[in-house]
Amino acid sequence: MPINQSDIEKVAHLAHLELADEELKTFGPQIAEIVTYVEQLNEIDTTNVEPAIGGLTTEGEKTDTVRDDEVRGSLGQKTALAEAPDPASGHFRVPKVL
Repeated sequence: MPINQSDIEKVAHLAHLELADEELKTFGPQIAEIVTYVEQLNEIDTTNVEPAIGGLTTEGEKTDTVRDDEVRGSLGQKTALAEAPDPASGHFRVPKVL
């Protein structure tokens, strides 16, 4: 499946990315390579593979849990922050991730 610049622009828009024209040209071949790799999955014979139903049995029923689902009180702000390494103004302070 050939990837063109409008496809890359659409993916960038969906991912909320602002890409310069040079970046669009750079990412084009990379995205095409990824799509080609993923398309190889279509070549796998899955006729005898049963579909996976995450969290459900093959009949579509809920699985058994090890404990009852019951409402409990929360920890509270003071208790939750008591072991925090660097609490600030009633919140968890974490390093910036850029």
